[in-house]
Amino acid sequence: GIGEATARALARSGFLSFGTVRRPADAARLEAAGVVPVLMDVTDDASVARAREEVEARLAGRPFVALVNNAGITAVGPLELLPLEEVRRVLEVNLLGAVAVTQRFLPLLRAARGRIVNVSSVNGIVAPPFLAPYAASKFGLEGLSDSLRRELLGTGVDVVVVQPGTVRTPIWEKAERADYERFRGTVYERALERFARFALAGLRHALEPDDVARAILRALLARRPPTRILITPGGRLRTRLLASLPDRWLDRIIARRLGW
Repeated sequence: GIGEATARALARSGFLSFGTVRRPADAARLEAAGVVPVLMDVTDDASVARAREEVEARLAGRPFVALVNNAGITAVGPLELLPLEEVRRVLEVNLLGAVAVTQRFLPLLRAARGRIVNVSSVNGIVAPPFLAPYAASKFGLEGLSDSLRRELLGTGVDVVVVQPGTVRTPIWEKAERADYERFRGTVYERALERFARFALAGLRHALEPDDVARAILRALLARRPPTRILITPGGRLRTRLLASLPDRWLDRIIARRLGW
């Protein structure tokens, strides 16, 4: 996905690139691409601490110049019926995971006057139905990034948000296999089916992970990067237009699309 594409792109650009994995089986593919694999689970504080120690040891005094927070999962379904543990898990990985990793690595970044890139989403700009936990995590990441950037003014550390639209990654394979049966017979059934069809149809025009990796490299390498880089398959205008509509107008558009 986006993380692997970015780690590979950084390695090709001459960086000593670290790519985190949760399973040792995934490490060999990164090593073959010149990336240093690091075992880390963003929801496990001890794991994050060990990763920091491993990275620092491998750097051997060289500066740590960039951190990309990209870990992300989703949960699909009406908020009313999603188990609370699923909602917690999405927030734990997508939002609190970024906090945990940033807290651990920020001292290294400050010493190098480095840069943080937080990978958000267009769903952190416009919240769709049936993706409430994911949208909440990305809206949260947007606010967190603004606060952090302002807290770090004067330290030399900058924070940039990258906002991709639909990207062809394994997260969509999971969405295709999602268990919608548990919502059969509910008031949400027909609307959820339509939503799933629209979402999967959007894959025809989806970004590739390498497209997002290039945006992340821009965020890391530009002398004066923008605070946000929006990258969508159909261009930025449509997303910005939707975000500028009055809420009730957008609600009516969505209602029509979902057959309500």
